Amino acid sequence: MAEFYINHEYWFAVFQLVSAMLGMGATLKPSDFKEVVFEPFSVSVGTVIQLVLMPVLAFCFIALIDPAAGVAVGIAIIAAIPGGTSSNIFTHYAQGNVALSISITAITTLACLMSTPLILGLLIASYMPPDFVMPTAKIMKEIAFNLLLPLTIGMVVLRVSPLYARYLSTWCIRGSVLGLILIFIGSSLAGRLDIDQFGLGNIAIVSLFIAAIVLLGCSVPRVLGLSRPDSTAIEMEVIIRSVNLGIMLKVSLFPVESGQDNTLGDMVLFSLLLYGAIQLLLGLVLIPLRKPAVSALRKQSN
Repeated sequence: MAEFYINHEYWFAVFQLVSAMLGMGATLKPSDFKEVVFEPFSVSVGTVIQLVLMPVLAFCFIALIDPAAGVAVGIAIIAAIPGGTSSNIFTHYAQGNVALSISITAITTLACLMSTPLILGLLIASYMPPDFVMPTAKIMKEIAFNLLLPLTIGMVVLRVSPLYARYLSTWCIRGSVLGLILIFIGSSLAGRLDIDQFGLGNIAIVSLFIAAIVLLGCSVPRVLGLSRPDSTAIEMEVIIRSVNLGIMLKVSLFPVESGQDNTLGDMVLFSLLLYGAIQLLLGLVLIPLRKPAVSALRKQSN
């Protein structure tokens, strides 16, 4: 099993990402982008945080902490990927502005075709071997075919057959979860997820970076005076990242063959999976804290 996973790791990552994007696309309609017109300020704030402030935060964090190369690259990838599809679900349950969440997710997903290779080129160059050349064209191709194309196909299916699109979305999201589980199992069996090798100190660094992301996502919308639903949507967009895209980028940047040492790539993968686990836990914690009923009770108690 471990040998099979190593030899086909790329396709495991592709299956997981394509399933997630098909599922997301099958829930998106052109009308979901109405917030771009009706709430341009909130959309702009969320987009700027994702595409500008997140990379700046990652750059400052890496410069200040100076983590191990694998952790630094993992943090850079986290900053370079857009918000994940789960952010829309968490926004819904937290009674945030779902239309705004969907709009920001869609815009940053489209923008990552250009922004992701640019951000990675700026943040990880110093941690790569001297002869490393950022495969910008390859990254753009991977994003176009494995992220944007299935997203578009899902939207077309929804347009043509809404009933079929509902089933497609449900099963694709389940397939995405299955893909993530298979990646975790395969990586574990192949010895790629070694907590002792990764180190508790590095776990603490990734956790500290997540805390910085939460602070960024919570503070900026509120400082700018956005409404609670809009602030909640942006907060979820910032915290819940598209880790599935990050895993595919990791596999593309750090391919490994059986018997090869790939310590740098393993640390990057561990950082991404650790972030993925913590972000889901954070989302579950934030949902009850962001609901209006909780906020109203707190105000009454004060």
